Amino acid sequence: MIKAKLAKSIAALGIGLAMSATVSAQTVMNVSTWLPPTHAQNAVVWPTWAKWVEEATEGRVKVNVERTSNNPGQLFQLVEDGVTDAAFTFHGFVPGRFPLQQIVELPGLGVNAEAASVAHWRVYEKYLKQAGEHEGLVPIAFFSHGPGVIQTNFPVNTLADLEGKKIRIGGGVQSRIGERLGITPVSAPGNKVYELLQQGVTDGVFMPMSEQKAQRLAEVAPNVTVLPGGMYMGSFAMFMNPDFLEGLSPEDREAIMSVSGEKLSAMAGKAWDAADSNALAYAQSQGGKVTQLKSTDAIATDFTEKVKGLDEEWIQSVADTGVDARAALNELRVIAKAYFAEHNQ
Repeated sequence: MIKAKLAKSIAALGIGLAMSATVSAQTVMNVSTWLPPTHAQNAVVWPTWAKWVEEATEGRVKVNVERTSNNPGQLFQLVEDGVTDAAFTFHGFVPGRFPLQQIVELPGLGVNAEAASVAHWRVYEKYLKQAGEHEGLVPIAFFSHGPGVIQTNFPVNTLADLEGKKIRIGGGVQSRIGERLGITPVSAPGNKVYELLQQGVTDGVFMPMSEQKAQRLAEVAPNVTVLPGGMYMGSFAMFMNPDFLEGLSPEDREAIMSVSGEKLSAMAGKAWDAADSNALAYAQSQGGKVTQLKSTDAIATDFTEKVKGLDEEWIQSVADTGVDARAALNELRVIAKAYFAEHNQ
Protein backbone atom coordinates (compact mmCIF):
# COMPACT_ATOMS: atom_id res chain seq x y z
CA MET A 1 0.00 0.00 0.00
CA ILE A 2 2.78 2.42 0.98
CA LYS A 3 4.72 1.53 -2.16
CA ALA A 4 1.64 2.10 -4.29
CA LYS A 5 1.04 5.53 -2.75
CA LEU A 6 4.70 6.41 -3.21
CA ALA A 7 4.55 5.40 -6.86
CA LYS A 8 1.45 7.54 -7.40
CA SER A 9 3.14 10.51 -5.70
CA ILE A 10 6.24 10.16 -7.88
CA ALA A 11 4.08 9.87 -10.99
CA ALA A 12 2.07 12.95 -10.00
CA LEU A 13 5.29 14.84 -9.33
CA GLY A 14 6.58 13.84 -12.74
CA ILE A 15 3.42 15.03 -14.44
CA GLY A 16 3.55 18.28 -12.49
CA LEU A 17 7.15 18.89 -13.46
CA ALA A 18 6.36 18.12 -17.10
CA MET A 19 3.45 20.56 -17.06
CA SER A 20 5.61 23.18 -15.38
CA ALA A 21 8.28 22.73 -18.04
CA THR A 22 5.64 23.11 -20.77
CA VAL A 23 4.34 26.31 -19.24
CA SER A 24 7.81 27.76 -18.68
CA ALA A 25 8.80 26.86 -22.23
CA GLN A 26 5.88 28.84 -23.68
CA THR A 27 6.90 32.18 -25.17
CA VAL A 28 4.45 35.08 -25.17
CA MET A 29 4.56 37.41 -28.17
CA ASN A 30 3.17 40.83 -27.22
CA VAL A 31 1.38 42.59 -30.07
CA SER A 32 0.39 46.28 -29.96
CA THR A 33 -2.63 47.31 -31.98
CA TRP A 34 -4.89 50.33 -32.46
CA LEU A 35 -8.31 51.14 -33.97
CA PRO A 36 -11.52 50.08 -32.19
CA PRO A 37 -11.83 46.52 -30.80
CA THR A 38 -14.64 45.80 -33.28
CA HIS A 39 -12.50 46.80 -36.28
CA ALA A 40 -11.68 43.95 -38.69
CA GLN A 41 -7.97 44.20 -37.84
CA ASN A 42 -8.67 43.54 -34.16
CA ALA A 43 -11.76 41.35 -34.41
CA VAL A 44 -10.56 39.13 -37.28
CA VAL A 45 -6.98 39.60 -38.49
CA TRP A 46 -4.98 39.48 -35.26
CA PRO A 47 -7.07 36.73 -33.61
CA THR A 48 -6.87 34.55 -36.73
CA TRP A 49 -3.11 34.96 -37.03
CA ALA A 50 -2.70 34.34 -33.28
CA LYS A 51 -4.52 31.02 -33.70
CA TRP A 52 -2.37 30.12 -36.69
CA VAL A 53 0.82 30.88 -34.73
CA GLU A 54 -0.21 28.88 -31.70
CA GLU A 55 -1.22 25.92 -33.86
CA ALA A 56 1.93 26.08 -36.01
CA THR A 57 4.20 26.20 -32.94
CA GLU A 58 2.14 23.53 -31.13
CA GLY A 59 1.41 25.99 -28.34
CA ARG A 60 5.02 27.00 -27.71
CA VAL A 61 4.31 30.59 -28.80
CA LYS A 62 1.22 32.41 -27.54
CA VAL A 63 0.17 35.73 -29.07
CA ASN A 64 -1.03 38.40 -26.65
CA VAL A 65 -2.78 41.27 -28.45
CA GLU A 66 -3.20 44.54 -26.57
CA ARG A 67 -4.58 47.89 -27.70
CA THR A 68 -2.16 50.77 -27.36
CA SER A 69 -2.77 54.44 -26.69
CA ASN A 70 0.38 55.37 -28.60
CA ASN A 71 0.21 57.31 -31.83
CA PRO A 72 0.11 54.54 -34.49
CA GLY A 73 2.91 56.31 -36.35
CA GLN A 74 5.22 55.46 -33.42
CA LEU A 75 4.68 51.71 -33.67
CA PHE A 76 7.51 51.10 -36.14
CA GLN A 77 9.94 52.58 -33.62
CA LEU A 78 8.40 50.81 -30.63
CA VAL A 79 8.83 47.44 -32.32
CA GLU A 80 12.37 48.30 -33.43
CA ASP A 81 13.24 49.22 -29.84
CA GLY A 82 11.71 46.02 -28.47
CA VAL A 83 9.08 47.84 -26.42
CA THR A 84 6.58 45.49 -28.07
CA ASP A 85 7.22 42.37 -30.14
CA ALA A 86 4.91 43.04 -33.08
CA ALA A 87 2.42 45.57 -34.42
CA PHE A 88 0.76 46.93 -37.54
CA THR A 89 0.42 50.41 -38.92
CA PHE A 90 0.13 52.59 -42.02
CA HIS A 91 3.33 53.35 -43.91
CA GLY A 92 2.20 56.90 -44.65
CA PHE A 93 2.24 57.83 -40.96
CA VAL A 94 6.05 58.15 -41.20
CA PRO A 95 6.69 60.58 -44.08
CA GLY A 96 9.81 59.92 -46.11
CA ARG A 97 10.72 56.52 -44.67
CA PHE A 98 8.72 54.19 -46.93
CA PRO A 99 8.32 55.84 -50.35
CA LEU A 100 8.52 52.54 -52.23
CA GLN A 101 5.51 51.15 -50.36
CA GLN A 102 3.30 53.80 -51.96
CA ILE A 103 3.35 51.59 -55.04
CA VAL A 104 0.08 49.96 -54.00
CA GLU A 105 -1.65 53.27 -53.24
CA LEU A 106 -1.54 54.82 -56.71
CA PRO A 107 -4.94 55.34 -58.42
CA GLY A 108 -5.91 52.94 -61.18
CA LEU A 109 -5.37 49.57 -59.53
CA GLY A 110 -9.10 48.82 -59.70
CA VAL A 111 -9.13 45.73 -57.47
CA ASN A 112 -10.12 44.84 -53.93
CA ALA A 113 -7.91 44.82 -50.84
CA GLU A 114 -7.19 41.09 -50.97
CA ALA A 115 -5.81 41.23 -54.52
CA ALA A 116 -3.83 44.39 -53.79
CA SER A 117 -2.36 42.86 -50.63
CA VAL A 118 -1.16 39.69 -52.37
CA ALA A 119 0.35 41.72 -55.20
CA HIS A 120 2.11 44.02 -52.75
CA TRP A 121 3.70 41.10 -50.87
CA ARG A 122 4.94 39.44 -54.06
CA VAL A 123 6.35 42.66 -55.49
CA TYR A 124 7.98 43.51 -52.16
CA GLU A 125 9.75 40.15 -52.14
CA LYS A 126 10.90 40.49 -55.76
CA TYR A 127 11.68 44.22 -56.06
CA LEU A 128 11.21 46.40 -52.98
CA LYS A 129 12.92 44.36 -50.26
CA GLN A 130 16.41 45.12 -51.57
CA ALA A 131 16.02 48.82 -50.70
CA GLY A 132 15.97 48.05 -46.96
CA GLU A 133 13.13 50.39 -46.02
CA HIS A 134 12.11 48.03 -43.20
CA GLU A 135 15.58 47.69 -41.72
CA GLY A 136 15.27 46.89 -38.02
CA LEU A 137 11.93 45.16 -38.57
CA VAL A 138 10.76 41.81 -39.89
CA PRO A 139 7.72 42.32 -42.15
CA ILE A 140 5.20 39.52 -41.74
CA ALA A 141 2.53 40.93 -44.08
CA PHE A 142 1.71 43.82 -46.34
CA PHE A 143 -1.92 44.61 -46.88
CA SER A 144 -4.17 47.32 -48.20
CA HIS A 145 -7.47 48.62 -47.03
CA GLY A 146 -10.23 48.70 -49.61
CA PRO A 147 -10.56 51.51 -52.16
CA GLY A 148 -10.50 54.95 -50.56
CA VAL A 149 -13.74 56.95 -50.70
CA ILE A 150 -14.73 60.54 -49.91
CA GLN A 151 -16.60 60.85 -46.59
CA THR A 152 -17.92 64.31 -45.72
CA ASN A 153 -20.39 66.24 -43.61
CA PHE A 154 -21.59 68.06 -46.74
CA PRO A 155 -22.83 66.79 -50.13
CA VAL A 156 -20.28 66.47 -52.95
CA ASN A 157 -21.84 67.21 -56.33
CA THR A 158 -18.61 68.16 -58.08
CA LEU A 159 -14.93 68.00 -57.15
CA ALA A 160 -15.04 71.78 -56.86
CA ASP A 161 -17.11 71.27 -53.70
CA LEU A 162 -13.96 69.92 -52.03
CA GLU A 163 -11.79 72.94 -52.75
CA GLY A 164 -10.66 74.63 -49.55
CA LYS A 165 -12.47 72.14 -47.34
CA LYS A 166 -10.60 70.76 -44.33
CA ILE A 167 -10.07 67.08 -45.11
CA ARG A 168 -8.16 64.66 -42.92
CA ILE A 169 -5.59 62.67 -44.87
CA GLY A 170 -3.32 59.89 -43.67
CA GLY A 171 -0.25 60.64 -45.76
CA GLY A 172 1.30 58.81 -48.70
CA VAL A 173 -0.42 59.14 -52.07
CA GLN A 174 -3.47 60.66 -50.37
CA SER A 175 -1.42 63.80 -49.77
CA ARG A 176 -0.68 64.25 -53.46
CA ILE A 177 -4.29 63.57 -54.42
CA GLY A 178 -5.40 66.13 -51.85
CA GLU A 179 -3.09 68.74 -53.37
CA ARG A 180 -4.57 68.16 -56.80
CA LEU A 181 -8.12 68.45 -55.46
CA GLY A 182 -7.33 71.74 -53.72
CA ILE A 183 -8.32 70.65 -50.22
CA THR A 184 -6.96 72.04 -46.96
CA PRO A 185 -5.19 68.96 -45.59
CA VAL A 186 -5.41 68.00 -41.93
CA SER A 187 -2.89 65.39 -40.81
CA ALA A 188 -3.99 63.18 -37.91
CA PRO A 189 -3.97 59.52 -36.85
CA GLY A 190 -6.85 57.43 -38.17
CA ASN A 191 -8.22 56.79 -34.69
CA LYS A 192 -8.80 60.54 -34.16
CA VAL A 193 -11.04 61.07 -37.19
CA TYR A 194 -14.42 60.78 -35.44
CA GLU A 195 -13.36 63.33 -32.85
CA LEU A 196 -12.07 65.76 -35.50
CA LEU A 197 -15.33 65.58 -37.45
CA GLN A 198 -17.50 65.76 -34.36
CA GLN A 199 -15.72 68.89 -33.15
CA GLY A 200 -15.83 70.56 -36.56
CA VAL A 201 -12.04 70.58 -36.94
CA THR A 202 -12.44 68.82 -40.28
CA ASP A 203 -15.19 68.69 -42.90
CA GLY A 204 -14.41 65.23 -44.17
CA VAL A 205 -11.90 62.44 -44.64
CA PHE A 206 -10.46 60.19 -47.33
CA MET A 207 -10.80 56.64 -45.94
CA PRO A 208 -12.16 53.24 -46.96
CA MET A 209 -15.87 52.47 -46.61
CA SER A 210 -15.19 50.22 -43.60
CA GLU A 211 -14.74 53.25 -41.32
CA GLN A 212 -18.37 54.27 -41.76
CA LYS A 213 -19.13 51.47 -39.31
CA ALA A 214 -15.82 50.64 -37.58
CA GLN A 215 -15.27 54.21 -36.42
CA ARG A 216 -18.94 55.28 -36.57
CA LEU A 217 -18.21 57.88 -39.25
CA ALA A 218 -21.77 57.43 -40.52
CA GLU A 219 -22.73 59.66 -37.57
CA VAL A 220 -20.42 62.55 -38.46
CA ALA A 221 -19.74 62.13 -42.21
CA PRO A 222 -22.97 60.75 -43.70
CA ASN A 223 -22.16 61.78 -47.29
CA VAL A 224 -20.07 59.12 -49.03
CA THR A 225 -18.82 59.48 -52.59
CA VAL A 226 -17.46 56.31 -54.18
CA LEU A 227 -15.34 56.69 -57.31
CA PRO A 228 -15.19 53.70 -59.68
CA GLY A 229 -12.08 51.70 -58.79
CA GLY A 230 -11.56 53.88 -55.72
CA MET A 231 -9.47 57.02 -55.23
CA TYR A 232 -6.43 55.17 -53.91
CA MET A 233 -5.50 52.15 -51.79
CA GLY A 234 -3.70 52.17 -48.42
CA SER A 235 -0.32 50.63 -47.67
CA PHE A 236 -0.12 48.85 -44.29
CA ALA A 237 2.47 46.54 -42.76
CA MET A 238 2.40 43.95 -40.00
CA PHE A 239 5.88 43.46 -38.55
CA MET A 240 7.93 41.89 -35.76
CA ASN A 241 11.02 42.71 -33.75
CA PRO A 242 13.98 40.76 -35.24
CA ASP A 243 15.55 40.07 -31.84
CA PHE A 244 12.33 38.51 -30.61
CA LEU A 245 12.20 36.28 -33.67
CA GLU A 246 15.87 35.31 -33.33
CA GLY A 247 15.26 34.37 -29.70
CA LEU A 248 12.92 31.58 -30.78
CA SER A 249 14.01 28.12 -31.84
CA PRO A 250 14.62 27.65 -35.59
CA GLU A 251 11.56 25.40 -35.63
CA ASP A 252 9.29 28.09 -34.17
CA ARG A 253 10.74 30.84 -36.37
CA GLU A 254 9.97 28.75 -39.43
CA ALA A 255 6.51 27.91 -38.10
CA ILE A 256 5.61 31.57 -37.57
CA MET A 257 6.84 32.65 -40.97
CA SER A 258 4.93 29.77 -42.59
CA VAL A 259 1.64 31.36 -41.47
CA SER A 260 2.75 34.89 -42.37
CA GLY A 261 3.83 36.47 -45.66
CA GLU A 262 1.43 36.07 -48.56
CA LYS A 263 -0.99 33.92 -46.54
CA LEU A 264 -1.38 36.59 -43.85
CA SER A 265 -1.46 39.42 -46.40
CA ALA A 266 -4.33 37.78 -48.27
CA MET A 267 -6.28 37.08 -45.09
CA ALA A 268 -5.89 40.65 -43.85
CA GLY A 269 -6.97 42.15 -47.17
CA LYS A 270 -9.96 39.82 -47.32
CA ALA A 271 -11.03 40.81 -43.81
CA TRP A 272 -10.89 44.51 -44.68
CA ASP A 273 -12.89 43.81 -47.87
CA ALA A 274 -15.61 42.13 -45.80
CA ALA A 275 -15.63 45.14 -43.48
CA ASP A 276 -16.19 47.43 -46.48
CA SER A 277 -19.22 45.39 -47.59
CA ASN A 278 -20.71 45.39 -44.11
CA ALA A 279 -20.10 49.11 -43.69
CA LEU A 280 -21.79 49.97 -46.98
CA ALA A 281 -24.99 48.27 -45.84
CA TYR A 282 -24.63 49.89 -42.43
CA ALA A 283 -24.18 53.40 -43.84
CA GLN A 284 -27.25 53.02 -46.01
CA SER A 285 -29.29 51.67 -43.09
CA GLN A 286 -28.33 54.75 -41.06
CA GLY A 287 -29.82 57.03 -43.69
CA GLY A 288 -26.51 58.19 -45.12
CA LYS A 289 -26.19 59.33 -48.71
CA VAL A 290 -23.90 56.89 -50.51
CA THR A 291 -23.24 57.93 -54.12
CA GLN A 292 -21.60 55.21 -56.21
CA LEU A 293 -20.36 56.87 -59.37
CA LYS A 294 -19.96 55.42 -62.84
CA SER A 295 -16.82 55.97 -64.92
CA THR A 296 -18.78 58.29 -67.21
CA ASP A 297 -19.98 60.58 -64.43
CA ALA A 298 -18.47 64.06 -64.38
CA ILE A 299 -16.82 63.68 -60.97
CA ALA A 300 -15.15 60.44 -62.06
CA THR A 301 -13.82 61.83 -65.34
CA ASP A 302 -12.67 65.00 -63.59
CA PHE A 303 -10.82 62.93 -60.97
CA THR A 304 -9.10 60.84 -63.64
CA GLU A 305 -7.88 64.02 -65.27
CA LYS A 306 -6.64 65.53 -62.02
CA VAL A 307 -4.56 62.50 -60.99
CA LYS A 308 -2.81 62.07 -64.33
CA GLY A 309 0.94 61.87 -63.95
CA LEU A 310 0.98 60.47 -60.40
CA ASP A 311 2.62 57.25 -61.62
CA GLU A 312 5.51 59.18 -63.13
CA GLU A 313 5.82 61.41 -60.07
CA TRP A 314 6.15 58.35 -57.85
CA ILE A 315 8.63 56.61 -60.17
CA GLN A 316 10.83 59.71 -60.20
CA SER A 317 10.55 60.13 -56.43
CA VAL A 318 12.08 56.68 -55.80
CA ALA A 319 14.71 56.84 -58.55
CA ASP A 320 17.54 56.87 -56.01
CA THR A 321 16.49 53.60 -54.33
CA GLY A 322 18.06 51.33 -56.94
CA VAL A 323 14.70 49.63 -57.51
CA ASP A 324 13.22 49.31 -61.01
CA ALA A 325 10.06 51.10 -59.93
CA ARG A 326 8.41 51.08 -63.35
CA ALA A 327 8.80 47.31 -63.71
CA ALA A 328 7.61 46.81 -60.12
CA LEU A 329 4.50 48.94 -60.68
CA ASN A 330 3.65 47.18 -63.93
CA GLU A 331 4.05 43.77 -62.30
CA LEU A 332 2.03 44.76 -59.25
CA ARG A 333 -0.91 45.71 -61.47
CA VAL A 334 -0.66 42.53 -63.54
CA ILE A 335 -0.58 40.34 -60.41
CA ALA A 336 -3.41 42.23 -58.69
CA LYS A 337 -5.73 42.11 -61.70
CA ALA A 338 -5.02 38.42 -62.38
CA TYR A 339 -5.59 37.50 -58.72
CA PHE A 340 -8.79 39.54 -58.59
CA ALA A 341 -10.14 37.92 -61.76
CA GLU A 342 -9.30 34.43 -60.49
CA HIS A 343 -10.89 34.88 -57.07
CA ASN A 344 -13.97 36.90 -58.08
CA GLN A 345 -15.55 34.86 -60.86
